[in-house]
Amino acid sequence: MVAWDAPGCGESSDPPDDFRLGDYADSLAGLINALGLQRPHVLGHSFGAGLALELYRRHPKLPRSLVLAGAYAGWAGSLSGEEVEKRLRLALEVAELLPDRFVPQSIPGLFSDLIPPERSQELAAIMSEARPVGTRVMAHAFAEADLRDVLPQIQVPTLLLCGEADERSPLPVAHELHAAIPTSRMVVLPGLGHETYVEAPERFNAEVRTFVRSVAGISENERDLSW
Repeated sequence: MVAWDAPGCGESSDPPDDFRLGDYADSLAGLINALGLQRPHVLGHSFGAGLALELYRRHPKLPRSLVLAGAYAGWAGSLSGEEVEKRLRLALEVAELLPDRFVPQSIPGLFSDLIPPERSQELAAIMSEARPVGTRVMAHAFAEADLRDVLPQIQVPTLLLCGEADERSPLPVAHELHAAIPTSRMVVLPGLGHETYVEAPERFNAEVRTFVRSVAGISENERDLSW
């Protein structure tokens, strides 16, 4: 499994102000090719799910499958104009608080009531390490993104993982994606919010493993040591 530092995240350098979702997708494709990965299963959460869709649009032969968690067809593609403006404004305000004054509670609906306190603290620590430039550029990129046109074109197996109580990417958004992607299956995780992979990692991982094994033709009884 490979986890990348997107431009503006982790140890990657900050992107220019005009970097947009297509630039992120081309960067990801460059990493996949540089590592010599042969048709990887691509998993993304929230912004990362939009990035996976944009990767498919620009490089459709790269992904073997897509796993989209808490997904949108971009903010512009899934939310009202008023909501997009509200989220962009909030994201830019959050960027000004990074890294020392940020608390995840400043983002409404980020956590569900089911998230254990220790995992909430872990996610807060991870998010507090975000950098202002990367946060601003990602917010503008996702606010402008409308990926609805690529959804009917997707021909690889696609899993939509949705939290039943997700307030950031609510179930109607997930149902619209499911209806538009002909190769998709949708799994709703009961009681969970937007951060499904943190709130219930065992359940999240189990769903991903089951899906990837089904795509790869591996039975549940076979041991796959790569996991």
